[in-house]
Amino acid sequence: MSEAQAQRTVILIVDDDEHRRELHQQLMELAGYEALAAASGPEALRVVAEQPVDLVLLDIAMPGMDGIEALSRLLDLNRQLPIIIYTAYSSYRDDFMTWAAEAYVTKEASQAELLRAIREALEKRGIPVPEAARRLEREEALGEEEGG
Repeated sequence: MSEAQAQRTVILIVDDDEHRRELHQQLMELAGYEALAAASGPEALRVVAEQPVDLVLLDIAMPGMDGIEALSRLLDLNRQLPIIIYTAYSSYRDDFMTWAAEAYVTKEASQAELLRAIREALEKRGIPVPEAARRLEREEALGEEEGG
C-alpha cells in the first residue's frame, strides 16, 4: 500500500436518500476522500464502531433513528469525531442538540460551501485534506462567482 493510500481521509455519508448518498459519495471520491455510506443512524453507528472514520456527513430527517439521536450516539462512540449536519431543514439549527456538530450546512448550500465546511473541520483536527479537495473547492467557488 502506498503512503497516499495509507493516508486516505475517510468520510462517512449518512443519508436515507439513496440518490443523494450516491451523489455525495461521488463528490467525496472526486475530492480525493475515501467515501463510505450508511442509509441510517444504526448503520452509521456500526460503521464507526468497526473502522476508522475521519468525518461524518449526517442528514437529520431519517426514519427510525433521526440524525439528532445518531449525532449523540456517534459522539458517545468518539467525542473527537467531527460531524457535519447536512440537512434540508434550516430550522434544526436552533435545536441545541445540533450544537454539538462541527458545522451545520443546508442542502441548498453550494458544493463549495460543503467542501469548505469539511476542509475546515478536518484542518481543525490536523486530519489531512487531499489536494484534490482543495482544488475542487476552489473550482466550485469560482464557478459560483462566474455564474452569479
